[in-house]
Amino acid sequence: MNLCQKGRNPKSTNTQHSSSSVAVSISVVVVIVSLHLLAFVLAIGAERRRSTAKVVPDQYDEYDYCVYASDASTAYGLSAFGLLLISQTVVNGVTKCLCFGKGLVRSRMRSVAVFFFVLSWISFLGAEACLLAGSAKNAYHTKYRGIYGGNELSCETLRKGVFAGGAALTLISMAASIVYYVVHLKADTGGWERHENGLSMTSLENPELGGVGRFEKL
Repeated sequence: MNLCQKGRNPKSTNTQHSSSSVAVSISVVVVIVSLHLLAFVLAIGAERRRSTAKVVPDQYDEYDYCVYASDASTAYGLSAFGLLLISQTVVNGVTKCLCFGKGLVRSRMRSVAVFFFVLSWISFLGAEACLLAGSAKNAYHTKYRGIYGGNELSCETLRKGVFAGGAALTLISMAASIVYYVVHLKADTGGWERHENGLSMTSLENPELGGVGRFEKL
């Protein structure tokens, strides 16, 4: 015969946990989407505001030199870099980077979670590389002067498409991160544990986690 120690109502407890989980998941998704979209907008702004340069002679026509436009793209690119880094930190902090915690249920959901986890990291690293390299290159200014009338002076500038590539990878990272997080929630075993005699909730076995008490067999 099974006896249950006196405790709180299981239905109300489950409802509270369910509502809390939904609220947390929605909040995390909103944060992920917001940070990625802001990073995307800044990356597009960086692409449109890339620094340009032109060769002009000095007032005595003895030398020519490079005159560069605004460095706004550098600030935009670095800001996008930081926002994307924060978003990736949030995702992997909540999911424990897929390496820690109690693990995932062995099923197709686990394989999907692993796939999008890898995809999110690949797209994240690619986007960060584009944003950082583009910002550094955009901030670089040729300092040499050339003799007027001699060989043509080359004014180095960031080539077109680097920040745009970072923006595209940012969108891919956002989609992959959201799918990974949602699938991870479904495959997570944090609230459930498998036993030899069936499936039971961890919270039922540990009152400190908000359960109803401990089941004992007599």
